[in-house]
Amino acid sequence: MMTNRRFLLARRPRGQPVPEDFSLVTAPVPQPADGSFVVRNRFVSLDPAQRGWMDDAPSYMPPITLGDPVRATTVGQVHSSKNPDFAVGDWVMGLNGIEEFSLVAAGGFTQKIDVSNTPTPSYFLSAMGAVGLTGYFALIDVGKPQPGETVLVSGAAGAVGSAVGQIAKIKGCRTIGIAGGPAKCKRLTDDYRFDVSIDYRGKSAEALAAEIAAAAPKGVDIVFENVGGDVLDAALMNLAPKARVILCGLISEYNSPDGKVGARNLWQLIVKRATMHGFLIMDYVPRFAEGGAQIARWLSEGRMRIDEDIVDGIENAYGAFMKLFSGANQGKLILRLP
Repeated sequence: MMTNRRFLLARRPRGQPVPEDFSLVTAPVPQPADGSFVVRNRFVSLDPAQRGWMDDAPSYMPPITLGDPVRATTVGQVHSSKNPDFAVGDWVMGLNGIEEFSLVAAGGFTQKIDVSNTPTPSYFLSAMGAVGLTGYFALIDVGKPQPGETVLVSGAAGAVGSAVGQIAKIKGCRTIGIAGGPAKCKRLTDDYRFDVSIDYRGKSAEALAAEIAAAAPKGVDIVFENVGGDVLDAALMNLAPKARVILCGLISEYNSPDGKVGARNLWQLIVKRATMHGFLIMDYVPRFAEGGAQIARWLSEGRMRIDEDIVDGIENAYGAFMKLFSGANQGKLILRLP
Protein backbone atom coordinates (compact mmCIF):
# COMPACT_ATOMS: atom_id res chain seq x y z
CA MET A 1 0.00 0.00 0.00
CA MET A 2 1.30 3.46 -0.91
CA THR A 3 1.76 5.94 1.93
CA ASN A 4 2.29 9.67 2.16
CA ARG A 5 5.24 11.05 4.13
CA ARG A 6 4.66 14.60 5.34
CA PHE A 7 7.05 17.18 6.86
CA LEU A 8 4.91 18.99 9.44
CA LEU A 9 5.36 22.14 11.50
CA ALA A 10 5.18 20.82 15.08
CA ARG A 11 5.80 24.11 16.91
CA ARG A 12 6.72 27.66 16.06
CA PRO A 13 10.49 28.25 15.93
CA ARG A 14 12.08 30.78 18.23
CA GLY A 15 15.07 32.16 16.40
CA GLN A 16 16.80 29.57 14.25
CA PRO A 17 14.64 26.49 13.61
CA VAL A 18 15.72 23.25 15.27
CA PRO A 19 14.72 19.67 14.36
CA GLU A 20 12.20 19.54 17.22
CA ASP A 21 10.15 22.25 15.48
CA PHE A 22 9.16 19.71 12.84
CA SER A 23 7.93 16.16 12.55
CA LEU A 24 8.04 13.64 9.72
CA VAL A 25 4.91 11.50 9.74
CA THR A 26 3.44 8.80 7.53
CA ALA A 27 -0.21 9.00 6.54
CA PRO A 28 -2.51 7.41 3.95
CA VAL A 29 -2.45 8.85 0.45
CA PRO A 30 -5.37 11.30 0.22
CA GLN A 31 -8.34 10.53 -2.01
CA PRO A 32 -9.92 13.19 -4.24
CA ALA A 33 -13.52 14.31 -3.94
CA ASP A 34 -15.55 15.83 -6.77
CA GLY A 35 -13.65 18.76 -8.28
CA SER A 36 -10.35 17.95 -6.58
CA PHE A 37 -7.26 15.94 -7.48
CA VAL A 38 -4.15 14.52 -5.85
CA VAL A 39 -0.62 15.51 -6.91
CA ARG A 40 2.39 13.29 -6.42
CA ASN A 41 5.05 15.91 -5.69
CA ARG A 42 8.38 15.34 -7.43
CA PHE A 43 10.21 18.59 -6.63
CA VAL A 44 9.73 20.97 -3.68
CA SER A 45 11.03 24.53 -3.53
CA LEU A 46 12.90 25.53 -0.36
CA ASP A 47 12.84 29.30 0.15
CA PRO A 48 13.65 31.85 2.90
CA ALA A 49 10.01 33.01 2.85
CA GLN A 50 8.97 29.72 4.45
CA ARG A 51 10.70 30.79 7.65
CA GLY A 52 8.39 33.80 7.90
CA TRP A 53 5.31 31.65 7.31
CA MET A 54 6.23 29.58 10.38
CA ASP A 55 5.72 32.56 12.71
CA ASP A 56 2.34 33.53 14.11
CA ALA A 57 2.67 37.07 12.83
CA PRO A 58 0.88 39.28 10.28
CA SER A 59 2.18 38.71 6.77
CA TYR A 60 1.05 38.55 3.15
CA MET A 61 0.02 34.92 3.76
CA PRO A 62 -1.50 33.32 6.86
CA PRO A 63 0.87 31.45 9.18
CA ILE A 64 1.30 27.74 8.61
CA THR A 65 -1.10 25.96 10.96
CA LEU A 66 0.62 23.78 13.52
CA GLY A 67 0.32 20.15 12.47
CA ASP A 68 0.14 21.03 8.77
CA PRO A 69 2.91 20.36 6.25
CA VAL A 70 5.34 23.23 5.76
CA ARG A 71 3.91 25.26 2.88
CA ALA A 72 5.93 25.08 -0.33
CA THR A 73 5.70 25.45 -4.07
CA THR A 74 5.86 22.03 -5.67
CA VAL A 75 6.10 20.48 -9.11
CA GLY A 76 4.63 17.05 -9.65
CA GLN A 77 2.21 14.86 -11.56
CA VAL A 78 -1.48 14.28 -11.07
CA HIS A 79 -1.83 10.94 -9.26
CA SER A 80 -5.62 10.68 -9.14
CA SER A 81 -8.33 13.08 -10.21
CA LYS A 82 -12.01 13.90 -10.03
CA ASN A 83 -11.47 17.20 -11.84
CA PRO A 84 -12.07 17.14 -15.62
CA ASP A 85 -9.39 19.80 -16.18
CA PHE A 86 -6.60 17.71 -14.64
CA ALA A 87 -5.86 14.22 -15.94
CA VAL A 88 -3.70 11.57 -14.33
CA GLY A 89 -0.12 12.09 -15.46
CA ASP A 90 -0.41 15.85 -16.09
CA TRP A 91 2.57 17.85 -14.82
CA VAL A 92 1.48 20.67 -12.51
CA MET A 93 2.96 23.40 -10.33
CA GLY A 94 1.21 24.73 -7.26
CA LEU A 95 1.42 26.00 -3.70
CA ASN A 96 1.10 22.82 -1.67
CA GLY A 97 3.39 21.51 1.07
CA ILE A 98 6.46 19.45 1.83
CA GLU A 99 4.80 16.07 1.44
CA GLU A 100 4.85 13.28 -1.10
CA PHE A 101 1.18 13.61 -2.07
CA SER A 102 -0.98 16.76 -1.89
CA LEU A 103 -4.74 17.02 -2.15
CA VAL A 104 -5.68 20.03 -4.28
CA ALA A 105 -9.21 21.29 -3.76
CA ALA A 106 -11.30 22.82 -6.51
CA GLY A 107 -10.07 26.37 -7.14
CA GLY A 108 -6.68 25.72 -5.53
CA PHE A 109 -3.61 27.52 -6.83
CA THR A 110 -2.27 24.85 -9.19
CA GLN A 111 -1.63 25.10 -12.90
CA LYS A 112 -0.58 22.71 -15.62
CA ILE A 113 2.93 23.10 -17.01
CA ASP A 114 4.61 21.92 -20.20
CA VAL A 115 7.87 20.22 -19.25
CA SER A 116 8.64 18.97 -22.77
CA ASN A 117 11.04 21.80 -23.62
CA THR A 118 12.93 22.06 -20.33
CA PRO A 119 15.99 20.05 -19.26
CA THR A 120 14.18 19.07 -16.05
CA PRO A 121 10.76 19.83 -14.52
CA SER A 122 12.60 21.40 -11.58
CA TYR A 123 13.26 24.40 -13.83
CA PHE A 124 9.70 25.49 -13.00
CA LEU A 125 10.95 26.10 -9.45
CA SER A 126 14.11 27.90 -10.56
CA ALA A 127 14.62 29.45 -13.98
CA MET A 128 10.96 29.30 -15.01
CA GLY A 129 9.58 29.63 -11.50
CA ALA A 130 9.57 32.18 -8.71
CA VAL A 131 13.36 32.55 -8.74
CA GLY A 132 13.80 33.62 -12.34
CA LEU A 133 10.49 35.44 -12.48
CA THR A 134 11.22 37.42 -9.30
CA GLY A 135 14.49 38.57 -10.80
CA TYR A 136 12.83 39.41 -14.09
CA PHE A 137 9.74 41.32 -12.98
CA ALA A 138 11.30 43.03 -9.95
CA LEU A 139 14.23 44.38 -11.92
CA ILE A 140 12.44 45.15 -15.20
CA ASP A 141 9.08 46.41 -13.92
CA VAL A 142 10.12 48.02 -10.64
CA GLY A 143 13.79 48.87 -11.13
CA LYS A 144 13.41 49.97 -14.77
CA PRO A 145 17.14 49.60 -15.49
CA GLN A 146 18.72 51.84 -18.09
CA PRO A 147 21.97 51.13 -19.98
CA GLY A 148 24.95 52.45 -18.06
CA GLU A 149 23.27 52.44 -14.65
CA THR A 150 24.82 50.66 -11.66
CA VAL A 151 22.92 47.83 -9.98
CA LEU A 152 23.88 46.58 -6.51
CA VAL A 153 22.63 43.11 -5.52
CA SER A 154 22.87 41.64 -2.01
CA GLY A 155 22.70 37.88 -1.58
CA ALA A 156 24.05 37.97 -5.11
CA ALA A 157 25.30 34.37 -5.22
CA GLY A 158 21.85 33.09 -4.25
CA ALA A 159 19.25 31.89 -6.68
CA VAL A 160 17.37 35.20 -7.07
CA GLY A 161 20.41 37.43 -6.72
CA SER A 162 22.39 35.66 -9.43
CA ALA A 163 19.42 35.92 -11.80
CA VAL A 164 19.06 39.66 -11.11
CA GLY A 165 22.73 40.31 -11.82
CA GLN A 166 22.61 38.48 -15.13
CA ILE A 167 19.44 40.24 -16.27
CA ALA A 168 20.98 43.59 -15.32
CA LYS A 169 24.00 42.79 -17.51
CA ILE A 170 21.69 41.87 -20.38
CA LYS A 171 20.08 45.30 -19.97
CA GLY A 172 23.45 47.03 -20.24
CA CYS A 173 24.03 47.83 -16.57
CA ARG A 174 27.15 47.69 -14.45
CA THR A 175 26.69 45.14 -11.67
CA ILE A 176 28.08 44.91 -8.13
CA GLY A 177 27.32 41.79 -6.10
CA ILE A 178 27.58 41.24 -2.35
CA ALA A 179 28.09 37.68 -1.12
CA GLY A 180 29.67 35.77 1.76
CA GLY A 181 33.12 34.25 1.33
CA PRO A 182 35.78 34.12 -1.39
CA ALA A 183 34.26 31.13 -3.19
CA LYS A 184 30.90 32.79 -3.66
CA CYS A 185 32.48 36.08 -4.68
CA LYS A 186 34.50 34.23 -7.31
CA ARG A 187 31.30 32.65 -8.64
CA LEU A 188 29.78 36.12 -9.04
CA THR A 189 32.40 37.28 -11.49
CA ASP A 190 33.28 33.92 -13.11
CA ASP A 191 29.83 32.34 -13.50
CA TYR A 192 27.31 35.18 -13.30
CA ARG A 193 29.33 37.95 -14.99
CA PHE A 194 29.15 40.56 -12.23
CA ASP A 195 31.60 43.41 -12.75
CA VAL A 196 32.55 43.64 -9.05
CA SER A 197 32.11 41.27 -6.11
CA ILE A 198 32.23 42.31 -2.46
CA ASP A 199 32.61 39.93 0.49
CA TYR A 200 30.53 41.15 3.43
CA ARG A 201 31.90 38.72 6.00
CA GLY A 202 33.71 40.22 8.97
CA LYS A 203 32.90 43.80 7.97
CA SER A 204 30.96 46.46 9.79
CA ALA A 205 28.25 48.44 8.02
CA GLU A 206 30.69 51.35 7.76
CA ALA A 207 33.45 49.23 6.21
CA LEU A 208 31.00 47.65 3.78
CA ALA A 209 29.65 51.09 2.83
CA ALA A 210 33.18 52.28 2.10
CA GLU A 211 33.82 49.28 -0.15
CA ILE A 212 30.59 49.91 -2.08
CA ALA A 213 31.57 53.58 -2.45
CA ALA A 214 34.92 52.57 -3.93
CA ALA A 215 33.17 50.34 -6.46
CA ALA A 216 30.47 52.92 -7.28
CA PRO A 217 31.88 56.42 -6.67
CA LYS A 218 28.87 58.06 -8.36
CA GLY A 219 26.40 56.02 -6.32
CA VAL A 220 24.12 53.08 -7.02
CA ASP A 221 21.05 53.55 -9.22
CA ILE A 222 19.26 50.31 -8.30
CA VAL A 223 19.62 48.31 -5.07
CA PHE A 224 18.17 44.79 -5.15
CA GLU A 225 17.96 43.86 -1.48
CA ASN A 226 17.78 40.25 -0.28
CA VAL A 227 19.63 40.47 3.05
CA GLY A 228 18.73 43.51 5.19
CA GLY A 229 20.52 44.53 8.37
CA ASP A 230 24.00 46.01 8.00
CA VAL A 231 24.10 45.13 4.31
CA LEU A 232 21.04 47.26 3.56
CA ASP A 233 22.34 50.08 5.75
CA ALA A 234 25.61 50.09 3.80
CA ALA A 235 23.74 50.18 0.49
CA LEU A 236 21.54 53.09 1.63
CA MET A 237 24.67 55.16 2.26
CA ASN A 238 25.60 54.82 -1.42
CA LEU A 239 22.44 55.78 -3.30
CA ALA A 240 22.62 57.85 -6.45
CA PRO A 241 20.01 60.61 -6.86
CA LYS A 242 16.59 59.15 -7.72
CA ALA A 243 17.79 55.60 -6.91
CA ARG A 244 15.34 52.71 -6.72
CA VAL A 245 15.57 50.22 -3.84
CA ILE A 246 13.78 46.91 -4.47
CA LEU A 247 13.07 45.11 -1.21
CA CYS A 248 12.83 41.41 -1.98
CA GLY A 249 14.03 39.76 1.25
CA LEU A 250 15.62 40.31 4.66
CA ILE A 251 17.16 36.91 5.31
CA SER A 252 19.66 38.20 7.88
CA GLU A 253 16.77 38.99 10.24
CA TYR A 254 14.50 35.96 9.79
CA ASN A 255 16.04 33.91 12.60
CA SER A 256 16.82 36.76 14.99
CA PRO A 257 15.65 35.75 18.51
CA ASP A 258 15.49 39.43 19.49
CA GLY A 259 13.19 40.46 16.68
CA LYS A 260 13.85 42.37 13.49
CA VAL A 261 16.39 45.17 13.66
CA GLY A 262 15.26 47.31 10.75
CA ALA A 263 17.22 49.73 8.61
CA ARG A 264 18.85 52.73 10.32
CA ASN A 265 19.79 54.79 7.28
CA LEU A 266 16.35 55.30 5.74
CA TRP A 267 16.93 59.05 5.91
CA GLN A 268 19.09 58.62 2.81
CA LEU A 269 15.88 57.98 0.84
CA ILE A 270 15.01 61.60 1.60
CA VAL A 271 18.48 62.95 0.94
CA LYS A 272 18.68 61.26 -2.48
CA ARG A 273 14.96 61.51 -3.33
CA ALA A 274 15.03 57.75 -3.73
CA THR A 275 12.21 55.21 -3.58
CA MET A 276 11.90 51.84 -1.82
CA HIS A 277 9.49 49.27 -3.22
CA GLY A 278 8.43 46.02 -1.53
CA PHE A 279 8.14 43.20 -4.06
CA LEU A 280 6.08 39.99 -4.06
CA ILE A 281 6.07 37.70 -7.07
CA MET A 282 2.43 36.70 -6.47
CA ASP A 283 1.38 40.05 -7.97
CA TYR A 284 2.71 38.86 -11.33
CA VAL A 285 1.02 35.44 -11.63
CA PRO A 286 -1.03 36.51 -14.70
CA ARG A 287 2.24 37.39 -16.48
CA PHE A 288 4.23 34.24 -15.66
CA ALA A 289 4.08 32.98 -19.24
CA GLU A 290 5.52 36.25 -20.51
CA GLY A 291 8.45 36.25 -18.11
CA GLY A 292 9.08 32.54 -18.48
CA ALA A 293 9.29 32.80 -22.25
CA GLN A 294 11.85 35.60 -22.06
CA ILE A 295 14.02 33.76 -19.55
CA ALA A 296 13.84 30.58 -21.63
CA ARG A 297 15.04 32.59 -24.61
CA TRP A 298 18.01 34.03 -22.69
CA LEU A 299 18.91 30.57 -21.39
CA SER A 300 18.85 29.07 -24.89
CA GLU A 301 21.08 31.92 -26.12
CA GLY A 302 23.60 31.29 -23.35
CA ARG A 303 23.02 34.73 -21.84
CA MET A 304 21.78 33.39 -18.50
CA ARG A 305 22.74 30.54 -16.21
CA ILE A 306 20.58 29.12 -13.43
CA ASP A 307 22.17 26.70 -10.96
CA GLU A 308 20.18 24.24 -8.85
CA ASP A 309 21.18 22.59 -5.57
CA ILE A 310 19.05 19.44 -5.35
CA VAL A 311 18.75 17.36 -2.18
CA ASP A 312 17.07 13.95 -2.38
CA GLY A 313 14.47 12.61 0.03
CA ILE A 314 11.86 14.11 2.31
CA GLU A 315 13.78 12.68 5.29
CA ASN A 316 16.41 15.33 4.51
CA ALA A 317 13.98 18.25 4.46
CA TYR A 318 15.20 19.90 7.67
CA GLY A 319 18.89 19.73 6.79
CA ALA A 320 18.23 20.98 3.29
CA PHE A 321 16.10 23.88 4.51
CA MET A 322 18.78 25.02 6.94
CA LYS A 323 21.31 25.34 4.11
CA LEU A 324 19.44 28.53 3.20
CA PHE A 325 20.62 30.22 6.39
CA SER A 326 24.15 28.86 6.54
CA GLY A 327 24.76 29.84 2.92
CA ALA A 328 25.81 26.27 2.09
CA ASN A 329 23.54 25.93 -0.95
CA GLN A 330 25.05 26.34 -4.40
CA GLY A 331 22.10 27.63 -6.43
CA LYS A 332 18.34 27.28 -6.13
CA LEU A 333 17.64 24.88 -3.28
CA ILE A 334 15.22 22.12 -4.26
CA LEU A 335 14.10 18.96 -2.46
CA ARG A 336 13.57 16.04 -4.84
CA LEU A 337 11.07 13.36 -3.89
CA PRO A 338 12.04 10.29 -5.95
